[in-house]
Amino acid sequence: MPHVERGMQIGLFGGSFNPPHAGHALVAEIALRRLALDQLWWMVTLGNPLKSTHELAPLAERIDRSQALAADPRIKVTALEAAHRIRFTADALELIKSRNPGVDFVWVMGADNLRGFHRWQRWREIVMTFPIAVIDRPGATLAYLSSVVTKTFEHARIDEADAPRLARMKAPAWTFIHGPRSSLSSTAIRNNLRNDTQ
Repeated sequence: MPHVERGMQIGLFGGSFNPPHAGHALVAEIALRRLALDQLWWMVTLGNPLKSTHELAPLAERIDRSQALAADPRIKVTALEAAHRIRFTADALELIKSRNPGVDFVWVMGADNLRGFHRWQRWREIVMTFPIAVIDRPGATLAYLSSVVTKTFEHARIDEADAPRLARMKAPAWTFIHGPRSSLSSTAIRNNLRNDTQ
């Protein structure tokens, strides 16, 4: 787990990053700036439990590629879930919260994850653990209108202008952050690589 001090605001940005790309780096950059974060933990997971691991690159490779993209020194690439043999986000957040008293965390996710967020293990628990910042992604700008999670927690939405205070708020609290978007996606990159080798 990266080193933090009490009173810091930390963003948690998790995913399989298979592969990581400039779109991920843009989400991280927007989160650092708009949420007034002291650090952003780029959490490379063992893999998404809802997706096939057939095309999953080795963890070490995904960590190395993520570090190559993370130019800002406030971005800390970590594989803490693998180190603690954790498979589900809810368990990772519970561990992070228990080990870091006095630190304010916010879960950072791309808007493209909203559609299926209610299929995540113990998704309500995730929403109740830390505030959530949803960062705009191409084709997903309106995803929050039909998302099960945002409909369920509509009462907890805060104005985007208050994003710098989000990490200090008591969960449930969430906001949608608009901004520049990258059209890159890990799925498209893998598909292009597969097509190039055929």
